[in-house]
Amino acid sequence: MKVQEYKKIINDAIKNETEAAEFYTGVFEKVKDEGLKVIFKELADEEKKHKALLKNFLSDSRSLSFDEKADYKVSETVEAPRLTVDMKPVDAIALAMKREEEAMNMYKELAKCSSDAGQKKVFKALSKMEQGHKARLEDIYTNMAFPEVW
Repeated sequence: MKVQEYKKIINDAIKNETEAAEFYTGVFEKVKDEGLKVIFKELADEEKKHKALLKNFLSDSRSLSFDEKADYKVSETVEAPRLTVDMKPVDAIALAMKREEEAMNMYKELAKCSSDAGQKKVFKALSKMEQGHKARLEDIYTNMAFPEVW
């Protein structure tokens, strides 16, 4: 792939981070439970940081450095429905959980394709952060979807 194609992937990632931050902010504003409010506020703040980091990659005067022979397989991704705060909570958490998994995998692949060590490190860190978001959402989902386990 050409660097321009990677830039498009990063731009799409910025849109996804924006959408996730808006969703988490919306949930934060709607949810009554203080523990959940803290979690969703943290998730929203972290997604905003991810967006800023990605924007820095695109605006930095140095060019992005990727192995242009790598295949990111963008065409294999399927568009998921847009997250909204009007969804049933358990469905919204399930979709958010899936989105975090997709982001985690995307950043992991970008790290693999990066030929610059610093850039690779950033994408690996982003992947790990998204994995942490996914784990937190899985915990919430399990408690919402399977209340009988309590």
